[in-house]
Amino acid sequence: MKIVVNSAYESLSKWIESVPALFSRSGEVIYDARNQIRLMRAPDDTEVCVKRFHTPRFFNRIGYTFFREPKAKRAYENAMYLLSQGIATPIPIGYILCGEGLLKESYLITLKSTLHRNFYEFGDGNITGKEDILLSFARYTAKAHEAQIYHLDYSPGNILFDHIDGKWQFEMIDLNRMETHSRVDLTKGSSNFARLWGKEELHRIIATEYAHTRGFDPARCIDIAVHAREHFWRKRPHSFFVYE
Repeated sequence: MKIVVNSAYESLSKWIESVPALFSRSGEVIYDARNQIRLMRAPDDTEVCVKRFHTPRFFNRIGYTFFREPKAKRAYENAMYLLSQGIATPIPIGYILCGEGLLKESYLITLKSTLHRNFYEFGDGNITGKEDILLSFARYTAKAHEAQIYHLDYSPGNILFDHIDGKWQFEMIDLNRMETHSRVDLTKGSSNFARLWGKEELHRIIATEYAHTRGFDPARCIDIAVHAREHFWRKRPHSFFVYE
């Protein structure tokens, strides 16, 4: 078993070491699919989210052991990098890789986010009165792209937000699929919104503000964003998607 702990949370090292044994019988399950996330309390009463990545298939176990970075490690290191660039994400506490020889399950531990909303709420197509959220989100994304950060699964559940201290704040999560130190140009950046739920107007508003923030041509950004949305969702029929 390999354990890496954020130096700011060394006091939790012993508890983190016990997480694999505690996980299945502690805390509250807040997500349960192929991977599972539990809300847990550390001994110092800190609320943390612990994500257990499922055991990969045999050949993937070989790949993650010898050729690719495990998902928990990637997510932890990407979170540390985001914070170093001033891009908000839940603070990473540590990660655990289990298995003797080949990788089995792995765990990512972060502080619980203080943001309570996510972009699924735009799936009903209603953006009236929410335009300022979209404008602020466009600027947050532009800042990330300028820092050469590109989330490869920029989908509704991976974007948290809330109104705190008089402004909209955002965090991106599920960071194991991400490019860093990679130039994000107009085409690549405008396409990053394709997975968002909502009607075309949502993408138009975001793309326009994104263009203004980065000094791009708004018409081109809108055209690319709308095309990327249609290309993505036409292959994945969904009740919210209106074929304009």
